[in-house]
Amino acid sequence: MAEPFDPAPIAETLKAFAHPIRLMILQELVEGTKCVTDMEELLPAKQANISQHLAVLRNAKLVDFAQDGALRCYYLARPKLVRDLLRLVARDEPAVKRTAEQIKVEKERAERALARPAK
Repeated sequence: MAEPFDPAPIAETLKAFAHPIRLMILQELVEGTKCVTDMEELLPAKQANISQHLAVLRNAKLVDFAQDGALRCYYLARPKLVRDLLRLVARDEPAVKRTAEQIKVEKERAERALARPAK
C-alpha cells in the first residue's frame, strides 16, 4: 500500500511547472544561471512576463536569485527535482489500453490481496 502524503504542496509544485514559458525558463536554468535580460533574449516573452513567471517559480521554491548590482540572476533552487521532472515528462510513453476483462481481473487480484491477513 502506498504511504499517505499531503497532496496540496505537491499540487502547488506541479502547477508551477504547468505553463510553457515556465517550462522554457526551467529548461534554460538547467543549463546554468541566467539574468532576466538573458532570458528575454532566449524566450518568446517580454521582461515583465518573464518576471511574473519567475515569481511563480520562486513561490514554488523551484528557483531563487542572487542580486548582481541592478540585475537579478536566477538559478535552480531544487536542481535535481527540476531535471528529473523535465526528463520524466519529456519521455514519449504510449498510452495503455485495457479491455474490460483485463480490468476485471486486476480488480479481483487487488481484492484478494486486500483480503489476505497481514503477516
